[in-house]
Amino acid sequence: MLPKEEKLDPRVKRTRGLILRSFEDLLAEKGFESISVQDVTDKAEINRATFYAHFPDKYALLDYSISQMFMNEIEKRTLNVCSYSTDNLRNLILAVVEFISRLHSDCAQPHQQFEALTEGTIKNILFELLSHWLKQTGTKISTDIPATVATWAIYGLASHYSHLKKRPSPEKFVDEALPLVAVNLEQFA
Repeated sequence: MLPKEEKLDPRVKRTRGLILRSFEDLLAEKGFESISVQDVTDKAEINRATFYAHFPDKYALLDYSISQMFMNEIEKRTLNVCSYSTDNLRNLILAVVEFISRLHSDCAQPHQQFEALTEGTIKNILFELLSHWLKQTGTKISTDIPATVATWAIYGLASHYSHLKKRPSPEKFVDEALPLVAVNLEQFA
């Protein structure tokens, strides 16, 4: 179903946590493009070989970091154990809007490359979650196209919201956006 943190040796978890915290601190300080593997290893006080034992490069680290943060947000709201309903869809859209907005405000310089990399990671998780929800309805209809459309709509709305100069409250924005996403999924309700 959804990506889950594999069972890891406590030492591996600790080291991976050090790398992630260092990376997230660096993102807040100077932005993704200017972060090097050396910056991460220096901040985490580990050697490069240890870094490479966990991640092939900084792009894999970014993917893992965003995936973990977003999955934590989904799990915190228990959306990973829900089924499709309009209320759950509303809560999912709200989670994505708040997550993307926070990600952009926490990152020192959210450039185009950073946004493109995070977009792919978040969309993959959204698609898996929506597909799971829709398949739980027992439908004989293919869920791929509706899940794809909803994924792109939700992410697009969240991205649009995060770039607004004058933002309404996330709840007001989601209440306005919800019918536009829900109409695509009504056949599964």
